Amino acid sequence: MRLVAGSRRASSFGQEGREGLRALILGGTALALALAFWGGCAAIHPIASVLFPADLKVYWDGGLIARHAWPAYDGRLANPLYDWVGSTGLKFTYTPFAAVLFSVVSFVPWPALPWLSEVINLVALGAAAWFTMAGLGYTSQRARVGAALAGIAAGLATEPVFRTLYLGQINLILMAVIVWDLTRAPIVRLDGRLTGLATGIAAGIKLTPLIFIPYLLLTRRRREAALATAGFAATVAVGFVALPADSADWWLRGLFFQGGRTGFAGWGGNQSLYGLTIRLCGSIGAATLPWICALLAVTVVGLLSAAQLRRAGHPMLGLLATATVGLLDSPISWDHHWVWVVPGLMTAVHYALRLARRGHLRAAAGCLAVAAALGGVTFCWPGGLWGVHSTGPGNFTTGLLWAAPNSPVWYFIKHGDQRWFLEYHWRGLQLLAGNAYALTGLAVIAGLTAMALSTRRADGGIRRPPSVIGRAARPLPQRSRQSVRG
Repeated sequence: MRLVAGSRRASSFGQEGREGLRALILGGTALALALAFWGGCAAIHPIASVLFPADLKVYWDGGLIARHAWPAYDGRLANPLYDWVGSTGLKFTYTPFAAVLFSVVSFVPWPALPWLSEVINLVALGAAAWFTMAGLGYTSQRARVGAALAGIAAGLATEPVFRTLYLGQINLILMAVIVWDLTRAPIVRLDGRLTGLATGIAAGIKLTPLIFIPYLLLTRRRREAALATAGFAATVAVGFVALPADSADWWLRGLFFQGGRTGFAGWGGNQSLYGLTIRLCGSIGAATLPWICALLAVTVVGLLSAAQLRRAGHPMLGLLATATVGLLDSPISWDHHWVWVVPGLMTAVHYALRLARRGHLRAAAGCLAVAAALGGVTFCWPGGLWGVHSTGPGNFTTGLLWAAPNSPVWYFIKHGDQRWFLEYHWRGLQLLAGNAYALTGLAVIAGLTAMALSTRRADGGIRRPPSVIGRAARPLPQRSRQSVRG
């Protein structure tokens, strides 16, 4: 009996090793093809076709102002950090703590910074994919590396990731930090005493991650919620110490709540509930009450569903549900904020493989359909590179989101809300395309809510799901060992 059990375990290890190697080869091949494609595009077209770091320039300028401009960068400005507009035509809209961090970034010479940003973002994308695999329960190093490589390749095919790289944004870095922080305690064998702290610090840079604090409370992770709150409070304190006047403007005079400082909130690039309701209602004023009602409903339903999914043994689904709620709730969620589609794609494929192995082919096909839908909605193709221009920013990349016409962003900054804005006159398919990410987010919340309800009805739900490949070798329980000897 011992020999039989040992041979079964050896066979299992061999199968896992072969599958891990196969995942590594497939992931590496996919990434090589993706990098070769975009590298070829950059080689034969102007560099602005694939890299236009306007947002990165805002960070760099904000860091310079934080270092050199205080107390008076320009006497005509009430606040040198938040009122200054540089060559990009964009204002600095991040927290004072973010300005402190960007002051370190500003030491990097500008000609080198965009390329450094590209490398860091690619590493962050791979790290987010790696931590996603950990959150799904994978332990095989080969499987996780292969999936991380495939995740990078898949991400490069999506418009949110491409736009993050294109503009020099920080969304991928923040996502990687949050996925690592909120999955590391049960997965990476750390004691977890500091879990939540990094999420709070991320929220001190961009406020959207604050949504994970109520999620932690609902899942009875009070220590982690307290650490996240403490981390966020520490960033506010650092801001007041380093930039007291800027912090007073931001936190005490309500700059953090003025979404219009970033441009027209109803512009098609804003894929939040707020942007959706503005476009549907026809003006910013008319959208306020419907937005508040929708906000409350999505927040309550989404967070309760996320907590139930985690209790039922689906931690990554709970994390993704919470992230989706945050994207929908934030007044401004630009298209490049939706980089969470990458762990969403990986999770959908994971469940498809898991269900297929158990013989539930219809359910597996449904998960693959979800993955295909997420990929199709966010798919990016280089339309401007081949002369097929989009209505999106820069006219270099296109996708479903930019199929509907959009108003010029600068006009709102100069003249305010206008009835003739193109977004107010979308009809039919334009409404579906122009609101694609927000509608997909609502559909994701609806689907995960249905799953949460089904696990609740199933007598307490399903415990932690085993991984498809790369399962950890665990010793048999003592009672099982005795039965084997018998």
